[in-house]
This record gives sequence, structure tokens and C-alpha cells, in this order.
Amino acid sequence: MHLKKWCMGLLFLLGCCCHSFAQGPPITADKPIMLGANSWIIKTLTEIRNTREGTFVKAPLMVHYLPTASTLIGVHLPFVHFNFDDGRQGQSLGDIELLAKYQFYRKDEMGKTFRLVAKTLQILPTGPQLDLMEISMGTYQSYVGIVAGYESLKYGISSELGYNLQPSDDMDELRYKMGFGLPLTKPAYPVNKVNLYFEYQSSWFTSIQQYMLLYAQGIQYAKGQLTVEAAVQFPLIQTTPEERQRQVSVFLGTRYIF
Repeated sequence: MHLKKWCMGLLFLLGCCCHSFAQGPPITADKPIMLGANSWIIKTLTEIRNTREGTFVKAPLMVHYLPTASTLIGVHLPFVHFNFDDGRQGQSLGDIELLAKYQFYRKDEMGKTFRLVAKTLQILPTGPQLDLMEISMGTYQSYVGIVAGYESLKYGISSELGYNLQPSDDMDELRYKMGFGLPLTKPAYPVNKVNLYFEYQSSWFTSIQQYMLLYAQGIQYAKGQLTVEAAVQFPLIQTTPEERQRQVSVFLGTRYIF
């Protein structure tokens, strides 16, 4: 029995080195698990959002590079399609995002690990001013946060606390995310796994004293270096103005590591 546990733990640690954990990265949230140095990640996470104003799509191309095992830089180039109920519609480049992450704490034990990462996301006003949070605001934004994560062979927990500053708007946001990952298959190497995700996002808009709580249910399949995922997100609480209230979002994503 001890030998079996030791082997399972070794498989887990091997997976860490080869871009695999018991759970893959969260779908709508972030994760502090970093890959090896000189790794590249190409991914997309398309959001189809229905609101009281219409239907909107954000389809970003995201490119991430890890210069070292503890640092990551990235650029997100979003394609945005908008269809307002009042007849306005079109498509364009959305707000470009520049990402940087630094893992400053790591504690590994047999079959489990805990990590902490500092994160910043600079959002450039390259998209139209649609007043659609996380799709296209058309204003400069600066986000800083801390991401924490615990992974074991049985489950994973990730959380993120950060502040998004919009100097030219009144939408400054204190944001908290938490996600729970549950593997439906046994750990294996090479990677071949299915995960369920239960993810929450809490947003408090400090300047206008409004609040939003979202929940996302997702499923993810990873095989080798490729991952495909899908999630449905809907609001639990909204005190924002009616025109900003969400109804449902569908997320469809893929990612490839090399």
C-alpha cells in the first residue's frame, strides 16, 4: 500500500514537470501552477454572453510564454462581435491585454502542492466603447492581483483576489474568484483526464457601490498537450443597473502546450 501511494505521488510530480496536474487550469478563473521554462501556451476561450441589451461574443487569441519556471508573460488579442437589441451590431478588435505573472512561493509535498503568484493585466483601449465588462470597454484598465492554488491527487482549489482600476470610468472593481476542480478519472501519465469545475466570481464596484456574484459550471478534457473545455456561467446576485445585468454566458475553449 505504501509503495502504491509512493508511485502515485511520483506520477503526480512527473506530471507537474510535464505540464500535468491532477486538475488542469480553471476555465473562467486563473491558476498559480506554472509550467517549465521556455514553454509556450496557445489558447482561446470564447465567451458568448447574453444580457438584457443583446448578445455579444469575445473570441481571444492568447499567447503565453514562460522565460523561467516562475515567470510568465502573455498577450491576448480579442475578436469581438456585438449585436444590441436596439439594432446596433458589428465586429472589431477588442481591448488588447498584456499579462505578466510571477510565482513567488511554492511548497511541494508527496502528491500535493501549494503555490502563490503575483499577477498584473494591463488592458489597452483598442476596442469600441461598448460598456461591456471583460469584453470591450474601450478604456485603459490596470489589474493587479494574487492567485493562490492547492492541488492534490483528489481535488484542486484555486482563488484570486485583485483590484481592477479604470482611471477614466467609475467601474473600479474589487474582484475575487474561487474555483474547485474535481477529477473524474484517475491520475495518468501521459495525460488523459476529465475534470469538473465549480467556479465563482465576486465583483464589488467600489466607486458606484454595486455588486455581482457569478457561478460557472464547467467540464474539461485534457489529452497530452491539448485541452478542450466548456462552461456555462450565470448570475446569482446582481445589484448593477438593469442594462448591465447578465443573463447567461457560454464559454468554449482550447489550449495547446509546447
